[in-house]
Amino acid sequence: MEITITSAAAEKIRALQNREDGFLKLKWDTEGNGCVLNGIPTLWYVDAPDEDHDVLLETNDMPILVEKPKLVFYDEKVKIDYSTDAGMFQLKSPNQILNGRMAFRNK
Repeated sequence: MEITITSAAAEKIRALQNREDGFLKLKWDTEGNGCVLNGIPTLWYVDAPDEDHDVLLETNDMPILVEKPKLVFYDEKVKIDYSTDAGMFQLKSPNQILNGRMAFRNK
């Protein structure tokens, strides 16, 4: 999986981080959705990787954790962007918008 982070998204991520020693994570969030297939991509800022499930991927800007079992839900190439019009992060691929209103949570 190849992840690109736009400069607008990187700037906003750095502004929202509440600590320097954490990790950015692309989380397949299923809370309240009932089923793993109904998950939505969300950005989390976490203290540490989940040693059993997370893999650390390099991007063009900053490393990002992704849950290894959830890699099947993403396209091979994705881009994390920030829309100033919507005031939200967006996860896109060349084929589709995976989440046009992606939340950021400090965990």
